[in-house]
Amino acid sequence: MKRTFLFLTLFFLLLPPAAFGADIIGPEVRLANSEISVSTGLSLDEKNLHDLKNGISKEITFYLDLFRVWDIWPNEFITGKKIVKTLRCDPIKKEYTATSLDGTTLIEKRFRSFDSMLNWALNVRDITLIRERELERSDYFVKVTVESRLRKLPPVIGYLLFFVPEKEFKIVKDSPMFSAGTEK
Repeated sequence: MKRTFLFLTLFFLLLPPAAFGADIIGPEVRLANSEISVSTGLSLDEKNLHDLKNGISKEITFYLDLFRVWDIWPNEFITGKKIVKTLRCDPIKKEYTATSLDGTTLIEKRFRSFDSMLNWALNVRDITLIRERELERSDYFVKVTVESRLRKLPPVIGYLLFFVPEKEFKIVKDSPMFSAGTEK
């Protein structure tokens, strides 16, 4: 009896407190004009919003990956896109800027309000992943991974200080399965 009580007490003391963190909105997959496109978004928690409002910049990376579903084998990676969004606020000047880099195109925008910056930067709309004719007929799903980096350490220092976290959060969410592709 005492061991059970001691075990339960230690378990609840060492259990991390429940907190509501950032969350992925969607993802929504669309098959239109023989293309597979995805839309998703991110809702930040109060801590991240507070940090942004106080002038701490955030780098948020969206990974949009298409996988083919296999019954026995692990799911097969088909293609993916990486989109890096950087958010900066200057609370004194009331300036809000955000950039978006998708590997080829860099877009920088200035905003008049904090909410309009968040709406643009935290939503990814209609990103085309692949043409449907390039796929074999099967079931697929899109995996959305969103991560926020705390700091970028040089590689050598990163190996030496492996216990120092580089990511603030990393969230993964899968879309519902869908059928796509053409018979070959």
